[in-house]
Amino acid sequence: MKGNTKVIDALNELLAGELSSMDQYFIHSRMYEDWGYQKLYERIDHEFEDEKGHASLIIERILFLGGTPDMVTRAPLNIGKDVPSMLQSDLDLELKVIEDLRTVMALCEQVQDYQTRDMLQVLLSDTENDHTYWLEQQVGLIEKVGLQNYLQSQM
Repeated sequence: MKGNTKVIDALNELLAGELSSMDQYFIHSRMYEDWGYQKLYERIDHEFEDEKGHASLIIERILFLGGTPDMVTRAPLNIGKDVPSMLQSDLDLELKVIEDLRTVMALCEQVQDYQTRDMLQVLLSDTENDHTYWLEQQVGLIEKVGLQNYLQSQM
């Protein structure tokens, strides 16, 4: 099927964001593991796998629409130096993904590509209700219980 060129280009931009998210989660998960924060390692490694699934869906849709997935382009990574900055960096990345997903969904509406919009709705729901919500909780917990108590709970 021949898809809309603007949609394919926008999907490739989303793909760059998902691949960058994968990279950042991968690095952060391994840092948590190295520091002994097993719970954070497991959760962020789970996020890495989720992002891989998101990237896969986008790749499949680009191919279906007759495009070529851009596996090279990445958004800049922001690797944290400590747990609070890592969590905030991941949260900032997810908030950007939400913004980008909404923009591409609006484009899909304009060109009447409802199947792509519906696929992106699933990604948006996962990003908002799982990834972003959990990260916001963690940042909030650090503020409420203090960093040392939070870190102790993550061992």
